[in-house]
Amino acid sequence: MYRYKAISLRNINSVAQVKYYLSDEEKFAMQVVGNVLPLKTNQYVVDELIDWQNYRNDPIYTLTFPQKGMLSQEHFHEMASALRGGAQKAELKLVADMIRRELNPNPAGQMHQNVPVWDGVKLTGIQHKYKETILFFPSQGQTCHAYCTFCFRWPQFTGMHDLKFAMRDIELIIGYLRAHPNITDMLFTGGDPLIMSTKILAQYLEALVDAQIPNLRTIRFGSKALSYWPHRFVHDEDADELMRLFEKVKQAGIHIAFMAHVNHPNELQTNIAHQAVERILNTGAVIRTQSPIMRNINDNAETWAALWQQQVELGCIPYYMFLARDTGAQDFFSVPLAKAWEIYQGAIQQVSGLARTVRGPSMSAGPGKVQVMGISEIMGQKVFVLQFLQGRNADWVHRPFFAKFDPKANWLDELRPAFGESRFFFEDQYPLVHKVNGVALSSNKAISEHTV
Repeated sequence: MYRYKAISLRNINSVAQVKYYLSDEEKFAMQVVGNVLPLKTNQYVVDELIDWQNYRNDPIYTLTFPQKGMLSQEHFHEMASALRGGAQKAELKLVADMIRRELNPNPAGQMHQNVPVWDGVKLTGIQHKYKETILFFPSQGQTCHAYCTFCFRWPQFTGMHDLKFAMRDIELIIGYLRAHPNITDMLFTGGDPLIMSTKILAQYLEALVDAQIPNLRTIRFGSKALSYWPHRFVHDEDADELMRLFEKVKQAGIHIAFMAHVNHPNELQTNIAHQAVERILNTGAVIRTQSPIMRNINDNAETWAALWQQQVELGCIPYYMFLARDTGAQDFFSVPLAKAWEIYQGAIQQVSGLARTVRGPSMSAGPGKVQVMGISEIMGQKVFVLQFLQGRNADWVHRPFFAKFDPKANWLDELRPAFGESRFFFEDQYPLVHKVNGVALSSNKAISEHTV
């Protein structure tokens, strides 16, 4: 049985597998990239989930260990030069922060459009983009048991405090929930909220239960702990208390949805992961699973079909297939929309109806979650068929719209309306800054900060 021990840039070279298998060039590249994009893993991931005999092609190695291709050549050279020149910690941070600000931190309007102002206070630990759901970033949960190299929330872990979401004041949140009866769901996110001790998590959950907020129907936990540290639910010293806490919330009439981030079948292959799933489900919680589709990790139909089938057999509900967000190492991970849809279609054909609950491929873009429904030919024009699964304006949801087919497009702002239209139907309220090859064509003013 493991005791949790974090592995970071500071002690990565002491890990036996790293010392034995990686070349000096790979170790240096890890230092270069790890000084820009955060590195954190643990001994369970290293020992149990990675095939070190084939580590260069191993999906979990790619998922957790920074590699040279995750930075552009220019950015890699800038940091490599600083390291080779003997730069001290403060100077390295200056170089890293300059690079980070060019990597589109906090995309899709998170910082300026999703943070509500209520009763004269800017709620820096809340995002409220869709009317039914708020995201809560508890201060004590803004790290993870291990970091994903693709993570779109990487600014939370880099010490750039002006880019970070976090707060502790549960009373402010309770007041906000009471003032907005349309909110039914509250998502604890991070980082990973389940890295918190049960004692700290209970302070938040028990306050919400005791407040008896009639509109609060569901509490969600966005978590990677199920695969990166399943001991949290089985062997950790407060694991039993956590299960009792879930039961208490459920008995109070609030549904618990465990939103498990699982990117590859290898993550749930261990007996301890199976035990963790069983214990969570036994509390009355429901586990829903989600992942982006990522080049170098899961960009084929067979992997997704195996992933969904495995999850159904464990009692989980496949929920979302996302596209890699336009931030951080997107160029390393992104899959074009056309290929992503082909993979989704190929995978969904291989599973039964129980696994066809998954929605995707979906972009969590500025105006909302946009699903690629398919590729079609209409009036002689090849087009993407799209729809909103969620939108800043609820009236946009499930209204099909069309974009010109572009085999290279990776994101919504790279698409153009079909059939001679000058803009998409939602752009009267939320204009896009359209891009070609990553370069903006216009500077339409974004919608104002979400003030409630």
